[in-house]
Amino acid sequence: MTVHHLDCATMCPLGGRRLIGSGGPLVGRLSAHCLLVEGDRGLLLVDTGFGTGDLADPRRLGRTLRWAARPRLDAAATAVRRIRALGHDPRDVRHIVLTHLDPDHAGGIGDFPHARIHVLADELRAALAPANRAERDRYRSAQWAHGPHWAEHRPDAADESWYGFRALPVLPGDAPDFLLVPLPGHTRGHCGVAVRDADRWLLHCGDAYFSHADVDPAGLRRPPGLTAFQRLVAADNPTRLANLSRLRELRRNHDAEVRLICAHDPAELD
Repeated sequence: MTVHHLDCATMCPLGGRRLIGSGGPLVGRLSAHCLLVEGDRGLLLVDTGFGTGDLADPRRLGRTLRWAARPRLDAAATAVRRIRALGHDPRDVRHIVLTHLDPDHAGGIGDFPHARIHVLADELRAALAPANRAERDRYRSAQWAHGPHWAEHRPDAADESWYGFRALPVLPGDAPDFLLVPLPGHTRGHCGVAVRDADRWLLHCGDAYFSHADVDPAGLRRPPGLTAFQRLVAADNPTRLANLSRLRELRRNHDAEVRLICAHDPAELD
């Protein structure tokens, strides 16, 4: 199995590295860290970044994201183009696993119409039947207007056998290789995706944290802008903070066995 790390979008919020920890002095930089996994069942993609439909009509992303994140919409950075650049046929992407359905994570699913889209049931419910104004504002139904082949996963079917975290297999029979790890808080059904990479696990934490400083056991100073943003957009901030604490403990106690990455820290991507 081979794991490729892809940057499928760049966002340039104002504030610079003093505020968000990366980028230039005035304009920051956030990545969209996706994974392409080559395995026996074809290609599996973890998150998608923005898609070609978002480039064709940026209004799909919503006014708030376009104003706050200031995305740099580049066709060469879309997952479908990144995959072609690696020499693969995008039609060989059979499964897409989403940490959640925010537009900077799910925008590209329409570029892979034949793939099964794996997501926690709570997240799909939040996106298709928003319970409040915050959920109505954050999810962009145009990104799944093509009618994806959803594969819902119920978190109550998970057990706590993965380093003390609940986890459930993405694909039947592949429990040792691909796991969904529920990490709610940022959204109602947010999750991490664990991939066995050689002799070590790789846990894509999505937006459970935004900077490597968030989970550093040494207690690095966290970027104040990102800290405030995470609190502002969280669907359930106490649960988010509880899961962040658990991820910090995982990093402290099992760093040799599990490597943590998040979606938006360009230092981790680099």
